[in-house]
Amino acid sequence: MKWTITKQQEGLMLRKYLQENHKFSKRMIKHIIHGGGEIRVNGIIQSVRYELKVGDIVTVKFPEEKKGAMMIPEKMPLDILYEDDAVLVINKSPGRAVIPSYIHTTGTIANGVLAHYENQGLPYTFHPVTRLDRNTSGAMLIAKHRWSHSILAEAQKSGTISRTYYAIVEGHPEQKTGTINAPIGRKDGSIIERTVTDAGKYAVTHYTVLKEFSRYTLVDVQLETGRTHQIRVHLSYIGHPLAGDDLYGGTTAHIDRQALHCHQLSFDHPITGEMKDFSVDMANDMKQLKKTFKAFKST
Repeated sequence: MKWTITKQQEGLMLRKYLQENHKFSKRMIKHIIHGGGEIRVNGIIQSVRYELKVGDIVTVKFPEEKKGAMMIPEKMPLDILYEDDAVLVINKSPGRAVIPSYIHTTGTIANGVLAHYENQGLPYTFHPVTRLDRNTSGAMLIAKHRWSHSILAEAQKSGTISRTYYAIVEGHPEQKTGTINAPIGRKDGSIIERTVTDAGKYAVTHYTVLKEFSRYTLVDVQLETGRTHQIRVHLSYIGHPLAGDDLYGGTTAHIDRQALHCHQLSFDHPITGEMKDFSVDMANDMKQLKKTFKAFKST
């Protein structure tokens, strides 16, 4: 990264310049200094207390990114919605885990993205911002390097990244528009399952009924928080589990995965600040589920 100091920035300390003009967190600056990176002014490594002058050229070299043992590049088709030097937005297919684990050691989104980077000669590791469950489909945001990930992670915490989902639930919610405000935590005795519990973390989900079918209901869901399995847990909690979600009370009779699809994703670009907005059509298996059951009411 390289920038030239202007009259407007003259007199700023290097640390303040990086924080205010390029959204470097204190943690990121420390990581660069102590993790093997470099911060130079006019080719010379300088203290972050250095006072900048007009015409100074600031360069930042990030430390080499280390990849985990299972982060192995693996060529696979990726449905890329958008890509630039800082971010990657993909349309994730259902049935594919996001990161490798002892259950899914290969064939994950991470493996495919690393192969995509390798093909471009990029030294990055995998930095997911908006993760999706293995069987959830739709738009997913990935930061390409540690800098953009740091900025987007803060945006995620502050709630400025917007995600909206289509969910097909069992039955017909009595309230056609509602907000579920119920804390979510890990279920006792399980490392996977979550539940509504007073000991859990604050979690808020907003939903609106779009169309009702003979057995199911299509709802539009917006997350205010991003807890693990939040939509699945919350909709099951109000008595309407997702179709296909047998972990939380749904039946797999007509679809073999939870009927959940992230159809809208918007965020401020971490470097330019430009608003980015993406929409993704519903996955085919969810479309087929809608066709199977006759619609009898629209709202």
